[in-house]
Amino acid sequence: MGKSGLRSGVAPGGSSLVRMCATPGILVLLVLAHAGVAQVRDEDDFLSLSELPETFPSDPPEPLPHFLFEPEEGYIVKNKPVNLYCKATPATQIYFKCNSEWVHQKDHTVEERVDENSGLVVREASIEITRLQVEELFGPEDYWCQCVAWSSAGTTKSRKAHVRIAYLKKSFEQEPLGKEVSLEQEVLLQCRPPEGIPAAEVEWLKNEEIIDPAEDRNFYITIDHNLIIKQARLSDTANYTCVAKNIVAKRRSTTATVIVYVNGGWSTWTEWSPCNSRCGRGFQKRTRSCTNPAPLNGGLPCDGQAIQKLSCTTLCTVDGVWTDWSKWSACGTECTQYRRRECNNPAPKNGGKDCEGMVLQSQNCTDGLCMQSSLFQKSTEPKEQSALGLPSAPSTDDVALYVGIVIAVIMCLFISAIVALFVYRKTHRDFDSDIIDTSALNGGFQSVNIKTARSADLLTAPPDLTNAAAMYRGPVYALHDVSDKIPMTNSPLLDPLPNLKIKVYNSSGLVTPPDDLSGDFTSKLSPKVTQSLLDNSDSLNIRSQSLARTRDPSCTAHGSFNSQGGHLIVPNSGVSLLVPAGAVPPGRVYEMHVTVHRKDSLRPPVEDIQTVLSPVVSCGPPGVLLTRPVILTIHHCADNVHEDWLIQLKNHLPMGEWEDVVVVGEENFTTPCYVQMDSEACHILTETLGTYCLVGQSVGKAAAKRLKLAVFGPVSCTTLDYHIRIYCLDDTQDALKVMS
Repeated sequence: MGKSGLRSGVAPGGSSLVRMCATPGILVLLVLAHAGVAQVRDEDDFLSLSELPETFPSDPPEPLPHFLFEPEEGYIVKNKPVNLYCKATPATQIYFKCNSEWVHQKDHTVEERVDENSGLVVREASIEITRLQVEELFGPEDYWCQCVAWSSAGTTKSRKAHVRIAYLKKSFEQEPLGKEVSLEQEVLLQCRPPEGIPAAEVEWLKNEEIIDPAEDRNFYITIDHNLIIKQARLSDTANYTCVAKNIVAKRRSTTATVIVYVNGGWSTWTEWSPCNSRCGRGFQKRTRSCTNPAPLNGGLPCDGQAIQKLSCTTLCTVDGVWTDWSKWSACGTECTQYRRRECNNPAPKNGGKDCEGMVLQSQNCTDGLCMQSSLFQKSTEPKEQSALGLPSAPSTDDVALYVGIVIAVIMCLFISAIVALFVYRKTHRDFDSDIIDTSALNGGFQSVNIKTARSADLLTAPPDLTNAAAMYRGPVYALHDVSDKIPMTNSPLLDPLPNLKIKVYNSSGLVTPPDDLSGDFTSKLSPKVTQSLLDNSDSLNIRSQSLARTRDPSCTAHGSFNSQGGHLIVPNSGVSLLVPAGAVPPGRVYEMHVTVHRKDSLRPPVEDIQTVLSPVVSCGPPGVLLTRPVILTIHHCADNVHEDWLIQLKNHLPMGEWEDVVVVGEENFTTPCYVQMDSEACHILTETLGTYCLVGQSVGKAAAKRLKLAVFGPVSCTTLDYHIRIYCLDDTQDALKVMS
């Protein structure tokens, strides 16, 4: 500490003058007595005091020091000392006192200058406080220092500045916890930062980004550092972290995940659909979806049904029917007589069809003797009428024109029939057993016709009704959607398919013998088909003999398929299996078959109001892996299938029971099959090979099942006694096979 000067003197009027001198740790007061001074003075001087003025001029009074800068609180970070600084004016001396003890002069850094404006002395002082000094302090108070300044008017003390060792603990006293909350719910995330000096500041992170409540007013940070989300939004689903920091360190809490979930809500109901039955009882439905809103982030699904059904009844349409013709009118002057009928037996009703045909009919009534008249028919709106209200007859020129046109059409049809018969006989005259090679072996839907060998006594034997060709009628449809089934004429399923090795067996053993696949017959077939049949001649013969012994009334078609696909057709049955390209996985070969079962024990059981509409057909092998659906075609005997029938597709389970697969017309994306109904056949699109059959139930009075009569009898007989057999069969191509 700098040594201060000692100033002394006598105040006016003989009073004492007090001056202070500071030494390290000691404040010394020097009092100079006026009497002592008077004794050392010269006697002459003492005697001349009466001649002095009453008062002497003195120095102007000096104000108390005031601090321009006081020491501030300080923190020791690690081992870095803290510097305390103060500045006062006017000040003759300025020093620090720490914990009530003066700091040694040598530990001070003191600077002095004169303020140019006021002319007063300005003194600055600074000291350094180390970590060791703070740690050596014992007592309830923290380490503190104070600055003291002197002037001639007295002393002034600054405020106490505390010096502390800064730290921040690692563990949070309370960390935020993750929560799952519903939409618009208030969320409270609590956080108590670690203990530290100075106290830690807290901020919140959302997905590692700082939350600023001033920017997003949905967030609020309380005075005790908790985060409040006023109304939870979907965007508030995030990871939240509490961060505490001071001048020493920065600490992060564990991450709390907040999930804002949304419970599902129903949309409004759709309008009721039209009644699904065109005639009689049915049902209509309406739907709703769980999308208002949809469940999100684990929210609860909607409670209730998504579909409602309501029974309905639709008036059946009635088509118009003609009455009987009236009697012919009297012969008129034009040699013509008329008769008429009405479309009211019954009349069309509820959108039914009108009658087709003529309302009025006329004819010549003179057996052709009258040259002005001939057969004449009039449409429902006559152009002219006679005075009696009857339409007039056409002219002779019109009749001649009509007759000429009719004769020309008849001649063209007759010539075409003769040409077709000639071509047919020329093509087939060299065959004992005719096989029409179908393009199903190399792509497309064509018919297969396998006929039995002709014999000399054909007319004497009962007719073989099993020779009806298995004609594939109508286009095949790709069942992409139940409500919009489009033709498959451009589908990849109809791309050219590879040549197949087709094996066909039935109970009668009518299999084309291997010996017949030679000579002129093989020259009629394509080279690929001929080679395929010859390669399998041995297996055909063995299989034929085996099936002939079992006498199982069924017919089976076999084929080897690879990824290129193919088409199996059971002859004369209306049953086929189309395997499109890509259905068989690449690199695999399947031995596939189609079988028509004719045993009554294999038919599905039906109720009193149901009937079987098709043969029982199996395709296999069951359980085989297919990468694309196949199309199984079966003939049926239902009439007007789209309006008057409720048709179900049934599947035969391995345990021997039958199960309902799908109701025709009600397919959706969950059903294993799609069914396309034509007037005489149904096409089943499926990836599951098995045993199928159609069962129908009438839903309207117009529902009908087609039947046909098969009559067997001798072609000729020598006696009056003979027997005939009459069978009533379903109108399907395979029905006659049972009677063979």
